[in-house]
Amino acid sequence: MKLRAPCVPLITIDPYFSVWSSDCALNASNTEHWTGKSNNIIGTADVDGEKFLFLGYHRDIHKMNQISLDIDALSTTAVFENGKIRLKAVFTSPVIADDYILLTRPVSYLELSWESIDGKEHNVHINIAANEELCLDEADQSPVETEKVSAGKTVGMKMGNTVQKPLNRSGDDVRIDWGYFYLMTDAENAEAFSAKVWSDDHVHVGAELKEGKRMMYYFAYDDIVSIEYFGKHLKSYWNKDGKTILEAIAEAAEEYDEIKIRCKEFSGKLYADAFEAGGEKYAELLSLAYRQVIAAHKLVLDENGEILFISKECFSNGCAATVDVSYPSIPMFLLYNPELVKGMMRPVIRYAKSDAWIFDFAPHDVGQYPLVNGQVYGENALKYQMPVEECGNMLVMDANVAIATGSADFAAEHLDLLEKWCSYLIEYGADPGNQLCTDDFAGHLAHNCNLSLKAVMGLQGMSIIMKMLGKQKKAAYYRREAKKMAENWMNTALNADGTSNLAFDQPNTYSMKYNMVWDRVWKSKLFSQKFMDAEIADNKKHFNKYGMPLDSRADYTKSDWLVWTASMASSKKVFADYIAPLWKAYNETDSRVPMTDWYDTVSGKWVSFRHRTVQGGLFMRVLMNKWRNR
Repeated sequence: MKLRAPCVPLITIDPYFSVWSSDCALNASNTEHWTGKSNNIIGTADVDGEKFLFLGYHRDIHKMNQISLDIDALSTTAVFENGKIRLKAVFTSPVIADDYILLTRPVSYLELSWESIDGKEHNVHINIAANEELCLDEADQSPVETEKVSAGKTVGMKMGNTVQKPLNRSGDDVRIDWGYFYLMTDAENAEAFSAKVWSDDHVHVGAELKEGKRMMYYFAYDDIVSIEYFGKHLKSYWNKDGKTILEAIAEAAEEYDEIKIRCKEFSGKLYADAFEAGGEKYAELLSLAYRQVIAAHKLVLDENGEILFISKECFSNGCAATVDVSYPSIPMFLLYNPELVKGMMRPVIRYAKSDAWIFDFAPHDVGQYPLVNGQVYGENALKYQMPVEECGNMLVMDANVAIATGSADFAAEHLDLLEKWCSYLIEYGADPGNQLCTDDFAGHLAHNCNLSLKAVMGLQGMSIIMKMLGKQKKAAYYRREAKKMAENWMNTALNADGTSNLAFDQPNTYSMKYNMVWDRVWKSKLFSQKFMDAEIADNKKHFNKYGMPLDSRADYTKSDWLVWTASMASSKKVFADYIAPLWKAYNETDSRVPMTDWYDTVSGKWVSFRHRTVQGGLFMRVLMNKWRNR
């Protein structure tokens, strides 16, 4: 990968079990949780009695020289040298979207091997040490307990908070402080112990590593219970039948060789599809985004055994099952497992059907992660809703699930809700009132042209659903309503020169019209390709060094919407040129955080948001390529 990742993924399982390097040299700084708080794991290689650091930070240990770093969709590979040996480290989180065991099993791999570079024999001893920070919100929060454990052919250490209160709170910039972290290896004669450094406890696992052999480490986390869902505590999919974490670790160890092959094949196919759709830079962006998108969710089963795929609105406000966060992410999941989109929607549908939801539009979210019990806004509930936005989002998501699976049966289960939301869009969508859209950080805006497009596409989505259900009259009705609204949009949203405005009442402004992209994906022809190409050409006039601003109000942009807008281009070259500044922003930014989706197009620095699932939206052009013959 030529892209200098702003932050390097190492362990990426879910919003809590997450370890990154904020430097491309993996031994230059503490490894971190995605929130930026230290989650330090230290890796050392003792070579002929001299200790060298290859992972994490320790001021008193010489660093090995990292000579290369490569990142693909599921693995991160770093190579180090110290004048005597060359050490290779491969981190793999096998979160393959259509394999629910691999997607949810909370075990991540590190494969280590070395070769001599000076022609001599060497004695090499590897040690990995993990700080108590991995099982606490912050170090020293409360005492931890440690224990030596074994699982199948593996041995290692268990570490956890002495104060176990599963699902004791919700929030955004917080880390897990319940459950147990496991550091394991299958190396022969491994040593496993705990030690205190200053006031922090650490667990250590180490062993001798012979040249040409490999040593496996397994990082695992048992969260005991994962999600509170309308008062019920739910486990993750991997242990739905009572499997223990030690059984899962042993299973993961036995399957590594097979999983390694599958991960390589998956990552290679992802890269090839992205390269075909948008070129090398696009392929690198998607390779970096994939693990982040998956790890911003938790997959559990409800009391009926149905999948719930709960997102966390990372570094926004920590909302759970947020509709306008799920909506941007769906291109990736429509490609790799549309059942997960159903899992995003189920909590929203249940909440919208309940007596607790008193509005005639779709909810914004269903709680604050990991507590999915309903919204927590209190008296300010209406202020934070996005009426037109979320109605359109749910309709578009349902239509896409129907297209991807070849069946509208899922939509049929809640057709009454969809029709209610269509009625809302017909009444209020053509010229939305003063309300939020998914770009809520920009504040309320009346007469939002792009938000009106969301209503258009929501109604068109309903037409698709009705047609697939054999309800031809209703399909025709919603098609007419969508077409009428689209024609009205073209008559009211444009300046004299044919360019479109930010708001109907704000001439000579601009914004990215990303919601229009579904017209091209679905080939519904509510808007002409000529108009889309003209919009993209006009956008180029407003570019800064790091890309197209979201709209005329500020210099910031959103990565997902930038790619959606670019995806409307009729040529691959125009698309590649449009997204090139996005690649450049991640490559050059001073903000060393997991891929932010909200950044400044002048400085390239993050404004806010990191590690969000919305980066699944970057897969839009690949989805369009895959669906072009439908």
